[in-house]
Amino acid sequence: MIKGVRKITTHPETGLDYSPLDDGALLRLILDGQTNALNELYDRYSRLVYSVAVQITGEQGAAEEITLDVFTKVWEKADSYRSDRGSVRVWLMGMTRNRAIDDLRRDDARLNTQRKLWAEKTSSSISLERNPESVVDLDMRKELVRVAINQLTEEQRDVLALAYFQGYTQSEIAQLRGLPLGTVKTRIRSGIQKLRQLLKEDQFN
Repeated sequence: MIKGVRKITTHPETGLDYSPLDDGALLRLILDGQTNALNELYDRYSRLVYSVAVQITGEQGAAEEITLDVFTKVWEKADSYRSDRGSVRVWLMGMTRNRAIDDLRRDDARLNTQRKLWAEKTSSSISLERNPESVVDLDMRKELVRVAINQLTEEQRDVLALAYFQGYTQSEIAQLRGLPLGTVKTRIRSGIQKLRQLLKEDQFN
């Protein structure tokens, strides 16, 4: 279990193994009031829900609360899931994203998640030696990446952030955004190509 995130208190059923069941079957059992089915779904997805919530809010405490709220909603409103709108994973990610954004709005925070994620990813992927030249070099690289990202279209930034920072597959992004799969693939491919071109022009490599 994620540190700080507590499971919903349940009364275990005995003699049942839920691990081989698919997500849809677990939701049907949750609708029947089988609490261990909820625990199984929690074990499968709580870390991903928590990770996405942290990425959006930037706060571990808020992410822990969001994780609990999402699975409480699953328990209370499992009948709101519609398989024709996407997988259970996409449904959970949509609830997480909406809940996290609502949290930010309540705090009157400015949503600038994608740029923050790009900057953090760039920073964490570069190994530094502890000397002034390395620090200056990193700052220059981060600025080049920031400028390049700002030259992408909003649509390109959106799908790249979903793919590389929130763990969505291309098919899931298509479902989440209501787009044809080919459009998602094109935006990701064109976005990556544009970044490579811009960074090469700036002699980033």
